[in-house]
Amino acid sequence: MDQHMEEVLQKAEVLIEALPYIQQFNRRIIVVKYGGSAMANEEIQKNVIKDVTLLKLVGFKPIIVHGGGKEISRWVGKVGKEAEFVNGLRVTDAETMEIAEMVLSKVNKRLVTMVEELGVKAIGISGKDGAMLKVDKRYSEGRDIGYVGDIREVDPTLLYDLLENDFLPIVAPIGLSDEFEGYNINADDAACAIAKAVHAEKLAFLTDIEGLYRDINDKSSFISRLSATEAEQLIESGVIGGGMLPKLNNCTDAIKNGVNRVHILDGRIPHCLLLEIFTNRGIGTAIVADRDKEMMK
Repeated sequence: MDQHMEEVLQKAEVLIEALPYIQQFNRRIIVVKYGGSAMANEEIQKNVIKDVTLLKLVGFKPIIVHGGGKEISRWVGKVGKEAEFVNGLRVTDAETMEIAEMVLSKVNKRLVTMVEELGVKAIGISGKDGAMLKVDKRYSEGRDIGYVGDIREVDPTLLYDLLENDFLPIVAPIGLSDEFEGYNINADDAACAIAKAVHAEKLAFLTDIEGLYRDINDKSSFISRLSATEAEQLIESGVIGGGMLPKLNNCTDAIKNGVNRVHILDGRIPHCLLLEIFTNRGIGTAIVADRDKEMMK
């Protein structure tokens, strides 16, 4: 058998392997949280958008929730301010909020354009639209950190309408207070809240790490699959720390509130989303409901 025929057959095998997953998740909603350094690399950005667009074309109903923290910090620096964080949350005064909304809008429309270039209809919105994300002012250990929102309620009506009309929604994490003021929201929190509200089949976090490790210094301790209870035990044991701790808390919270599976993926790996969803082994960490423990792929 010549090399060309082998390559063709390998491609066929890949498609056959993907088939049961395409059938299983057809017409199901998947929320993809996209942020971190993967957003700063245009080539990786294109790969992520290609992945999500392919999911849409094979029958999924994807929703992208994006961040933009690095870009916001860059623009804050341009106006002579210094980015300040408290417990991982950006201190957001009125001027910083104005910059954040401007930057997130710019990022949002760039992602919309990339999807449109691939022949899929996309609409960029923020949590302000349709009063989708209603927030209370968030404090960090009692400290006032400005226009930082804590999501109180999600109204998914607009998202359902967009999905029903064959659009791919791309959401910037900005919410509205009861006084109709804009508040910056942690993008992980926004993705988790939206996934719960739309009863997503999957929630995928594209991050800057490969997934979860029992020991971050031991590559052999990588965790490819675990249940929500096992994830909580990891949190309680103190093994998980830093920026991964709130992310893992979001994952278990989503599972408890009806999301069937949460994926933590390295967004820097080309086509990580497709590799995790459409292959038997996957490449990241998947967290599933306890009842599905025996059915993990």
